[in-house]
Amino acid sequence: MNVEEIRDYALSLKKVTESFPFGNDTLVFKLSNKIFLLVSLSSEVLQFNVKCNPEEAIEQREQYSCIMPGYHMNKKHWNTIIVDGQLSASQLKNFINNSYKLVNRKK
Repeated sequence: MNVEEIRDYALSLKKVTESFPFGNDTLVFKLSNKIFLLVSLSSEVLQFNVKCNPEEAIEQREQYSCIMPGYHMNKKHWNTIIVDGQLSASQLKNFINNSYKLVNRKK
């Protein structure tokens, strides 16, 4: 997936808005004013942050070298996903969708 495909997928989810509250380098997607996805536009390799269940976040990091604790985020609840070809588009969409669902439950 590239940044446009990630953007299109995120915006296809209900009631999602996009903005640049942290400057032009980070595209932020929100549901009901709560962040569920941040996409870095300045990194050499595409990467994004997603909200995670704390237990699943650790398992994901152990399973895939392209998943790390969330950059500039609460490491317990966020993961950074490096889009380096290790994960399929379907898997990437699942991470985004799970983050969206976690935020949707809390609104």
